[in-house]
Amino acid sequence: MAATHHQSSAALAARQRLADRLRELRLDAGISGREVAARTGWQPSKVSRLETGKTPPSDADIRAWCAACGVESAAPDLIAASRAAESMYMEWRRLQRAGLKNLQNSYVPAYAKTTAFRVYSSTVVPGMLQTEDYARAMLDSVAAFHGGVDDVEEAVQARMARSAMVRHSARRVVVVLEESVLHHVLGGADVMAGQLGAILSAMSAPTVSVGIIPAGTLRAGLWTLETFTLLDDTRASVELLTAAVTVTTPSEIAQYQRAFSVMAEHAVYGASARGLIADAIQGLAELP
Repeated sequence: MAATHHQSSAALAARQRLADRLRELRLDAGISGREVAARTGWQPSKVSRLETGKTPPSDADIRAWCAACGVESAAPDLIAASRAAESMYMEWRRLQRAGLKNLQNSYVPAYAKTTAFRVYSSTVVPGMLQTEDYARAMLDSVAAFHGGVDDVEEAVQARMARSAMVRHSARRVVVVLEESVLHHVLGGADVMAGQLGAILSAMSAPTVSVGIIPAGTLRAGLWTLETFTLLDDTRASVELLTAAVTVTTPSEIAQYQRAFSVMAEHAVYGASARGLIADAIQGLAELP
């Protein structure tokens, strides 16, 4: 996994904990790093990189390390911890290499277990509120930018199925949008008008709440943030240009919860929110 400046501190902390555990196993075994290298057939530099967290271990690396330390029984738990650390930060290109449909479906297990969603978006209309045409326009743009397998139509249908699972249930959905999202036209005026109309319709659902932060709102301590989704109180999914970051550390979850609360306080709801959407629809008529 390539390192970037956007790595979540939760992912880094999880990776470091794993590295520390490998070092503890070596020390408990009473052997040096050179001895681990000798027993595994590695270069000493690899032992150092694994033990300091500079290089994430593979499953085979963990098994070999545990065998060298005489604690093969520790390998399954360490492998599980390693996979959890890796899942916190997943590069879009690596995921998209298998196709956008697979990327959409990768969220389904977590969504199926979630009873309440809180979404803040400063970029696009969140997936669970998207129309099919809007989703197609957005995923076309994603595919064109990142490249990879051309399965946009299959990905659109996967996204629609996932959205239906959320919307056609008792799950609670609270969405806060920056007003700029309403004016970021995807797919042309007709597609955008349909999407804005769909948001208006969604606002009438008893399990859906949509707030909009008007442009020019004076912020108290927080600026426009990256788009993120809170799944109950256990996980935050953060969308970056190059990666999807999954945050599970309680202290970081608490920060995202607080950030969402602050943004929600800045938003307007009901008639005021509908007025902003109506203005955006009217503005589409002025597009060339």
